[in-house]
Amino acid sequence: MSDKMTLQVLANHARAAAENMAHTLHRTAHSAFVKETQDFTVMLMDRHGDTFAVPMDLGATWYPGLSYRRAIDMVEDYRPGDVAFTNDPYSGHVATHAPDTHLWKPVFHDGEIVAWTGGHIHNTDMGGAVPASLSRSLTEIHQEGVRFPPMKLVNEGVFDAQILRIMETNVRKPALNIGDIKALVGALNTGERKVHAMLARFGGQGFLSGVAALKDQAEAQAREILRGIPDGDYEFADYADEDSDFANPCRLRLTLRIRGDSAELDFTGSDPQLGSSLNVPSGGDPRHTILLVGVYYVLYTLNPRLLLNTGLTRPFTCIAPEGTVLNPVAPAAVGMRSLTCARLRSVIFGAFSQAIPERMPAAPAGNNCIVNVMTHDERSGQKVIAAVNPVVGGGGGMPHRDGTNGSGADAAYLKNTPIEITETEVPVEFVKYSLARDTGGAGRWRGGLATEMAFRVFAPDTRITARNRDRSRFRPWGVLGGRAAGLAEMVVNPGTPDARRMGSADTAILQPGDVLSIRSAGGGGRGDPMSRETWRVAQDVARGHVSKEAARRDYGVVMRGGEVDETATAALRAKARTHDGHFHFGPERDAFEAQWTDEAYACLTDILMALPVHWRFFVKTEVFRRMESRKGAEGVNAAYTETRERFPDIPHPHTHAEAAE
Repeated sequence: MSDKMTLQVLANHARAAAENMAHTLHRTAHSAFVKETQDFTVMLMDRHGDTFAVPMDLGATWYPGLSYRRAIDMVEDYRPGDVAFTNDPYSGHVATHAPDTHLWKPVFHDGEIVAWTGGHIHNTDMGGAVPASLSRSLTEIHQEGVRFPPMKLVNEGVFDAQILRIMETNVRKPALNIGDIKALVGALNTGERKVHAMLARFGGQGFLSGVAALKDQAEAQAREILRGIPDGDYEFADYADEDSDFANPCRLRLTLRIRGDSAELDFTGSDPQLGSSLNVPSGGDPRHTILLVGVYYVLYTLNPRLLLNTGLTRPFTCIAPEGTVLNPVAPAAVGMRSLTCARLRSVIFGAFSQAIPERMPAAPAGNNCIVNVMTHDERSGQKVIAAVNPVVGGGGGMPHRDGTNGSGADAAYLKNTPIEITETEVPVEFVKYSLARDTGGAGRWRGGLATEMAFRVFAPDTRITARNRDRSRFRPWGVLGGRAAGLAEMVVNPGTPDARRMGSADTAILQPGDVLSIRSAGGGGRGDPMSRETWRVAQDVARGHVSKEAARRDYGVVMRGGEVDETATAALRAKARTHDGHFHFGPERDAFEAQWTDEAYACLTDILMALPVHWRFFVKTEVFRRMESRKGAEGVNAAYTETRERFPDIPHPHTHAEAAE
């Protein structure tokens, strides 16, 4: 299909088909997490399983470059009416944690498969050790719920009753799971009908060649963007607060190498595979969509007319060494991979910020916390498990405006559920749901404000999971003179003598009358805050976004009686010191990196990568334990020497190399 106009018509048809699929799922889903929060995807795929169309108005925005090829090939003898599925992160590398159940359906034309419809829903619970199946504290995939490798769920239009029985037996709220799955099957059927309509309009060969051309066009658009970015090597690192419960930071490191119209993302130097569920199961795929989500955001920001399909992935090659946090080996737990993915996006944004500083924002909050409640509903006498609301932080300050409040750029697809609906479905009482003052990073363009939510529970032993809680230690960074944002926090019974600060914990058990308060991080600021117009600061104060104290401290603006004292402000700003350097990370990260320098981490990486995978996280933990009074590469070497003396069974690197041969 060489006619550009016809190709655009096909693109419009495909996009409309994907939107129809999304509306079908959205309107028929059972769980609040799918029908309200919209944690789902749908897509059209070519005959090989590569995505060529996704919706833009509904659902998650992670997967425009997803390929189902490996999962498709693990199922044999597809027939009309079949639907296959999987939720196993280590089978086919389509699902990336157990609650994400992916389905796909073949579309036949003249007896041959010409396309696939597919998508996923995030099930509220898949069984396992904790309600909602996900917690940072889990250590192996078997704790994260029942898993199904790629297999047929529907055979020629008939559901497999045995599979449904297995799911009913193993999950906590089977009606929600099966209802959502059937809604997704309905969406796949909608997509199938739409593909047949396209086949009727464009013909079989016209459709196939047109789909291939859509992917080629997306590739060309991505390469055009890369040609506009200066060649170079751009290095950046960022941290999740903890690599396991109440433990050490988890570091992600990226070297972005741009050469002409192609780019390499080398994640060498990132942490080893973790003994917690923060691992990201990419399967070693150099173009796995989960490694490239941050890239999609950058590309689409630079060209909002971009076609979103797997063609975008072709100019990029990812290097994620096996046995590291971005390419774990089974049976590593992966349930909280979305927390690490948020930090992964921050790392990608930081690298591109150095390449094209005039066009990139500061860091978004990067901690889209999903709150689930399991409790007893005295009204119905039933046990309830449900998602309450995502607590999403602010967007980073943009080159031309403030960051979005309470809906940080890279997590904005997660919709908030109206409080009235939540209180109807779950026996909780909201006492606060608002934006949090003084949490956006100061800047010429202020970072978006954090979200703060608090609710009271009424039943004993109410269990809370708040997955993706992060940024309680390391702040979202500011750029070009802008300041880092406010930190996240979770508190039980705030403002009382019994208040308990939970750090980065993601689970809690509450008793009748307890109140849980959760606040996200804000977005980083962009540009010198002393250059922000005084009327904007006054407006922020009037709206409750910035306190008078913060206006004076962070912006040099003196407020008297609701008005700006311009004389006092000019004098205060004249004495203010501006921040040098591209990034502002905040005092917590500055203090940490005074000890853990780049050289220290490079030394640690060399040590760990020479060890067998199952030793790496243990050795990392022991080295950190012995670094309290040390710093730099010299300190790491000394700490490792002590570790080997204490644990002589640690294999010598040459022994490991010989065994590998």
